[in-house]
Amino acid sequence: PPGGFRPLPGIRRNIRLYTRHTLRPCLLRNIPPGIRFRPLNNIPPGTRSDIQPGCNFRCPFCQNGILVVAPGEQPDYSQEELLTFLKKRKGILDGVCISGGEPTLSDGLEEFLGKIKELGYAVKLDTNGSRPKIVKLLAEAGLIDKVAMDIKACPDNYGNLTGIEKPDMDSIFETADFLLHGNLDYEFRTTVVRELHTQKDFEEIAGWLAGAKEYYLQAYKDSDGVLRPGYGSYTFEELQNFQKILQKTILSVGIRGID
Repeated sequence: PPGGFRPLPGIRRNIRLYTRHTLRPCLLRNIPPGIRFRPLNNIPPGTRSDIQPGCNFRCPFCQNGILVVAPGEQPDYSQEELLTFLKKRKGILDGVCISGGEPTLSDGLEEFLGKIKELGYAVKLDTNGSRPKIVKLLAEAGLIDKVAMDIKACPDNYGNLTGIEKPDMDSIFETADFLLHGNLDYEFRTTVVRELHTQKDFEEIAGWLAGAKEYYLQAYKDSDGVLRPGYGSYTFEELQNFQKILQKTILSVGIRGID
């Protein structure tokens, strides 16, 4: 897969571990919950690490609603516990994905990533792109190997998708531009919601991100964990139409989340 990371079956959480190999899941005990990795099974949901402070967006379709509105209600696990776990899995796991919430809001992120890198792991950062200075700092320090940036919508529609009246689009543009013209591995991605996106979004995104190497359309899936449940998704054929629009200017455009 792009970037050498292969997310494996399990529960989506804030910190995910990646391997280049696929094995049948098996039962593990006495490990910190909230971690996604190769042999995952029977891990309790609703866990965050101590570097996830919530999010600065209020996207109504967010799949991790509880982490956005009430991050303090989730169990905490210290960096030491997580690092101990990673030390024991050296040679089995290849990478760690830091997501959220919005992880770049954390004051302890740089230090924590440094400790992960010292163990020899690759690091992928999931971000909404609202804090370009942090992304640049982490990249220049060699603390991240890949960035996955969420593109919520076309610029004019960002307010509706982020739940913020006036999102800081200059920061969003700066992060996207840094990825487009830098040397760091990256992907852009959009979770596509029937009630919130139209063809116009993807026509404008095609112009905005022209020349991008990798972009994914992610099918929305409703669940109780969504910040505002009840939205619908587009069909695979409809997503293919958006894909064709984006392929006019973007090298690789994939579709995720279709059963």
